[in-house]
Amino acid sequence: MLKSAYTDNLTEAGLDEAGRGCLAGPVMAAAVILPKDFFHPYLTDSKQLSRKQRDIFRVQIEKEAISWSVAQVSSLEIDQINILNASFLAMHRAVDTLLVQPELLLVDGNRFTTYPFIPHICIVKGDAKYFAIAAASVLAKTHRDELMEQLAKECPHYGWEKNAAYPTVYHRKAIQQHGITPYHRLSFNLKELS
Repeated sequence: MLKSAYTDNLTEAGLDEAGRGCLAGPVMAAAVILPKDFFHPYLTDSKQLSRKQRDIFRVQIEKEAISWSVAQVSSLEIDQINILNASFLAMHRAVDTLLVQPELLLVDGNRFTTYPFIPHICIVKGDAKYFAIAAASVLAKTHRDELMEQLAKECPHYGWEKNAAYPTVYHRKAIQQHGITPYHRLSFNLKELS
């Protein structure tokens, strides 16, 4: 069962990212502050949910959250600073645009770059332990999937509306056949695929 909060008294924001392992498109992160008494029996890590469930939870989270934000780091920026740093930067950007300033950041994973003046705690598999991180995982994933569907209309050969630019067999073959797009991450050894 997921926990509603890490502390009793601090305003906590859950942080998670989506798209770290993709070959194209931005990495996206979300920051979510939920009410201390938030509870849902089925909300968990977005990877454990169906697309339909994620879409339903997205509406509920955006409605019930005290504050939420989604931010991205482009493929060009990823190539410049690497995907790990880009993931941290996306999380920082999400915190930057929260309407309520948190007092503690709950970060999914085991590493993070300190955000100025706000302490953080890294929680491995945090999206399956705390509602705020699970909520962030859902928002990051659904917003990114939506963006990749839009980009798929511009670049229709790669199946991004279905694979979200993850390295599926279909996506890899499309790179071999059609080359790369401006949205592909050049630092991800795409030359080996073409």
